[in-house]
Amino acid sequence: MKKVRLGFAPTRRSIFSAPDAIKYANLTRERLTALGIEFVDITDINEEGLFYDELDREKIAEKFRQEKIDGLFFPHCNFGTEYVVARLAKELNVPVLLWGPRDERPDEKGIRLRDSQCGLFATGKVLRRFQVPFTYLTNCRLEDAEFEKGIKNFLAVCNVVKTFRHTRILQIAPRPFDFWSTMCNEGELLERFNIQLSPIPMPELTAAVRKAKEEKEEVAAVVKYCRETMNIKIKDEELESVAALKVAMKKLAESYGCNAIAIQCWNALQTEIGIMPCAANSLLNQEGIPVVCETDIHGAITSLLVEASTLDDTRSFFADWTVRHPDNENGELLQHCGPWPLSVAKEKPTIGYPLAFEHPGAVEAEAKHGDMTLCRFDGDNGEYSLLLGHAKGIEGPYTKGTYVWVEVENLNRLEEKLVYGPYIHHCVGIHKDVVPVLYEACKYINVKPDLYDPIEEEVKASIRGEIR
Repeated sequence: MKKVRLGFAPTRRSIFSAPDAIKYANLTRERLTALGIEFVDITDINEEGLFYDELDREKIAEKFRQEKIDGLFFPHCNFGTEYVVARLAKELNVPVLLWGPRDERPDEKGIRLRDSQCGLFATGKVLRRFQVPFTYLTNCRLEDAEFEKGIKNFLAVCNVVKTFRHTRILQIAPRPFDFWSTMCNEGELLERFNIQLSPIPMPELTAAVRKAKEEKEEVAAVVKYCRETMNIKIKDEELESVAALKVAMKKLAESYGCNAIAIQCWNALQTEIGIMPCAANSLLNQEGIPVVCETDIHGAITSLLVEASTLDDTRSFFADWTVRHPDNENGELLQHCGPWPLSVAKEKPTIGYPLAFEHPGAVEAEAKHGDMTLCRFDGDNGEYSLLLGHAKGIEGPYTKGTYVWVEVENLNRLEEKLVYGPYIHHCVGIHKDVVPVLYEACKYINVKPDLYDPIEEEVKASIRGEIR
């Protein structure tokens, strides 16, 4: 599981109790430590270890930059100083979490020591003035389940934002001619999101495959792994080509500094090396390097976002929306030739032949059932959005390739969104509910969240930590 580092800047205001603010800052430190949260503290900045003075802001900003924090956490340990919070948040440009500990009842003289909730209202307004997006964790106690849930959701949001802002995709050859739906605007992705492409021609890949075969050792290790984990129904030399392709793609991704791959999986590749790339894609997907088909750049971005939302501890699968379930009005077949990672399968996968092509090298396996998130990043005409929602795996007829039948709340409503777009027939699924995390991350990456079911209030409640 990927570690996310928070900048911890508890804040107070001078007219309320400084000792009580210090007390709650220390209690919050203890709770974060108990939860295993990695954070950068400011106890070396001033004696109180609190953020309320403009003179401390530059020191804190410099420390947080050096420590490469992924998000900012501002516990309002009494009212808080909203303008220094906003200035620091604006300067560092990372996701921001606001929270304050639940205020106690006034004492017998009617005195209140903190007014933390009131300070949250003030800071929220000032952050809006500074045009700083932020996340709100409900005003709860440190021991409440809402606190743990909200903090962990926010860590995942930070990971999604960090991944999105540092994405470079290895593009292996141009899209297949017939796939006009997978075209993308490379310049716009760079200008708007800093998403970079590293395009290479097919001969560069085939040369890397030949080199991998010549060096043998890594290819032999992959062949051994395949024989241990999958049923093999292709020839020995074909399995060697699968392994060499996997090794070659991984080395090219590392060479170009890429965290995902989009490959023109047919049909030039088959002419050059005689196999489908699906099994090689599956092997890389299992290692956490998303590889998507038909040079679908937006699909690769989707895969990265979805896996980042789990702190990279769960593998996703890249699929086609294909046909409706023959017996379930809200059922749909998600399928592809065989690029899904092994951990998705509910049975031992087979390397064989795909549904629509004659060349070997596809994986066959039904995916596990259970609850899932389905997602698609896409855009056209200068507008980008993230389609997302829930599904569950169900029983359905056997089909070739990697596949799973899923049920959604209202397939007609989802189908309408897919047809009207900006989406296409590709999506990414994952066996986890990451809808709230992805929804919240959209505010930081300037992408519109698009829920295909009317669950927005439920999603917002989850992000602010509510337990339902």
